[in-house]
Amino acid sequence: MKKLNNIDLNELQSFDIKEYVYKVISYWKLFVVIIALALIIANVMNSVSERVYNLKSLITVKDEQNPLFSSSTNIAFNWGGPSDKVETIITILQSRTHNEKVVKKLNFYIDYLADGTFRKEDVYGKVPFLVTIDTLAYQLQNNDIQLDFVSNDQVQISIEFDDKNNKLINYNTNNTKSFVPENLKFSQAFPLDTFIETPFFKFKLSNLHALNDLSGKTYFIRFNNFNSVVKKCQNIKVGALKKGTSILELSYNGSNKKRIEDFLNTTVDVLDTDQRNQKIKYALKTKRYIDTLFAVESKSLKSIETDLGDYKQQNQIYDLSAEGSALLNEATTLDGELETTRSRMQYLSNLESYLKNNNVLNSEYIPAPALIDMEDPNIVKSVNNLIVLSKTKEGLELKVNPNYPPLIKVNEEIKLERQILLEQISSLKVSVGNNLDNINKRLSRNSSKLSRLNPKEQKLLNFQRKYNITEANYNYLKQKSYEAGTAIAANVSDIKLLDKAKDVGQAPIKPKKSFNYLIALMSGIMLPMLYILTKESLNNKIQTVEEIEKTYKIPVLGVIGKSPYDKSRLIVSKKPNSTIAESFRALRSNIQFLLNNDRKTKTILITSSVSGEGKTLCAENMATVFALSGKKTVLIGLDLRKPKMHTDFDTDNTLGVVNYLINEKTIEEVINPSGIDNLDIITSGPIPPNPSELILSDKADKLFEDLKEKYEYIIVDTPPVGLVADALELFKHSDAIIYMIRQNYTQRGMPKMIDNKYENEEVKHICYVLNDFTVQNKYGGDYGYGYGYGYGYGKYGNGYHTNESTSFFDRLKKRFK
Repeated sequence: MKKLNNIDLNELQSFDIKEYVYKVISYWKLFVVIIALALIIANVMNSVSERVYNLKSLITVKDEQNPLFSSSTNIAFNWGGPSDKVETIITILQSRTHNEKVVKKLNFYIDYLADGTFRKEDVYGKVPFLVTIDTLAYQLQNNDIQLDFVSNDQVQISIEFDDKNNKLINYNTNNTKSFVPENLKFSQAFPLDTFIETPFFKFKLSNLHALNDLSGKTYFIRFNNFNSVVKKCQNIKVGALKKGTSILELSYNGSNKKRIEDFLNTTVDVLDTDQRNQKIKYALKTKRYIDTLFAVESKSLKSIETDLGDYKQQNQIYDLSAEGSALLNEATTLDGELETTRSRMQYLSNLESYLKNNNVLNSEYIPAPALIDMEDPNIVKSVNNLIVLSKTKEGLELKVNPNYPPLIKVNEEIKLERQILLEQISSLKVSVGNNLDNINKRLSRNSSKLSRLNPKEQKLLNFQRKYNITEANYNYLKQKSYEAGTAIAANVSDIKLLDKAKDVGQAPIKPKKSFNYLIALMSGIMLPMLYILTKESLNNKIQTVEEIEKTYKIPVLGVIGKSPYDKSRLIVSKKPNSTIAESFRALRSNIQFLLNNDRKTKTILITSSVSGEGKTLCAENMATVFALSGKKTVLIGLDLRKPKMHTDFDTDNTLGVVNYLINEKTIEEVINPSGIDNLDIITSGPIPPNPSELILSDKADKLFEDLKEKYEYIIVDTPPVGLVADALELFKHSDAIIYMIRQNYTQRGMPKMIDNKYENEEVKHICYVLNDFTVQNKYGGDYGYGYGYGYGYGKYGNGYHTNESTSFFDRLKKRFK
């Protein structure tokens, strides 16, 4: 557990935030390019995207009651409404039926267009002409009709038909049919202010104002699918301005503010008109019924009045006696009471029959006491409650399923209210029946008294009695008709417009320019970041000295920079003042700490994990720096499987160390001059079939013993230890071992094997050298190589180092090699 904790701690410490920050900064050019590209795309989108505007309107929804009427009058003419009025209005505004009325009223199925920069622009409300269609005729659907106004009196109409799909629509029936044109192009001149009729359209173009000059102007009109336009209008957003209030906010989006303004204001007007008509629907129905009865009673009254006058004139009797007048007054009073009581009984019977015979109650058909005054206020209250509950139910059923809890609750309340009302009706019918019996008895007594009068007076009294009854009904119906008319005329709307939709210079809501630029900026940062993180996560190559120091135990001797010289690896001899040459001199100085200075000859062995990490380059230049410092040096090429050293020194490889190891040549015969003072080389020679056995032979030991007698420094180029074991066998001859690691080439796990041997003390006097290293544009500077690990002072080294300049094209060519 302790070891595990140590590992976790080391891993945590190995994460260098500063290093990752520098890595991100090193890709600053990528950030600049991607951010610039993203901002350009955002700018193009902001320019090309269609402008979308949003306008709003405010209304309030309240059940307005007229204070001129009593509760019985209100119920007679269907005043009041359901408690979910706000929700019902929201549903209506978004309904198909309502929006069909709005679209038809505004002729929104006609588009007025003009050529814009990127598209045809909607110019509704800005055109100087009006299109009036014949709704009974068929119009060409979803095809742009070009209008080129030749003059104020003439227009050239042009159409390009689709080669396959052409349809006509009739806006009266909303039917469509296919149409096959004779030619795919149509163009013809027509006069204005008259109906233009063709097989595929019939409409009239009118100049809206005599002062408008239409000459030379071009517009387009389009007849859209009616249902599609209605569906688009149903996207109107309606919601409470504040939760729990009856104030509704209507908002709609579109590319033309005038079209939005007209739509919002018209949808409120249509709603207000429909609500008024719905609210007085019962009153209109009742008034028609009353007026019908009133006409009958008026005719009857005139007939009785004529008969009464004729009888008086024929019998020369004009007035009743005192007794007759008293009996007439009593009879008239009883007749009025009888009529009223019978009407109450009839209403109660009708209401009871409706409640019993209709399982589903319709608020419009629930019998209300329109022509009578109910003495029991509970009946009026119950009927009113039942109408309100029925309306609530009807409103909910338009929006929810039968299992919706509020709907279930309303159904239960209707059931309970119906039961209460039936019980009240049953009780009240008994009371009304008793009154009816009592009135009939009183009328019988009155009739017996009438028999004492003379026959002429009796007949006059009957005429007068019938006239009084008809006149009373006539006056009563006249009053009720007046009340109904007043209720209709004094109808107060439940919809109040608080704030009309209006174009006051609202900015477009789309495209959101600032937001798009912000998204572009964030994308320009995040995409390179994602690329860098992905690249770094997938990259398993060693990059820096710090990474080597944190990962492995073997110390780092120095750094060799990326060579700009492709033709030769002998940089120290051919470019002695370059920063690369200076880095090898730094290695020469640093390696002294690994060598035993008491020994006359120092053997330095150079190896790596795999081929291509720079062993040969390091061996050749390290041998050169020692030789140029006046030390007698020999360079041995012991990479017997893949020799390369002879090509750099332009030497024949037919004879080499292999010939010596197989006793074919003497040591003097295989030593060749390098052309550099104090430096001799021994090439590998022909490739043998058994290189490992040759390196393990006693002859190899004898080779090193003989060379130590002649040279101060022996530099050995060995095969990679990660591929073959030859180099490990040579470690015993070395005083110092340089293990090459190449930046962005050597994988992180490769040096682990040699590092474990060092940690277990199987290998000593070994160090890492990071080769092909570059920090230019990586960590914010341009450093050289030659101080400490091999870093120089970049631009401050001018005058001390001489580097070969390369052109941009040469650098670009090298990058793609």
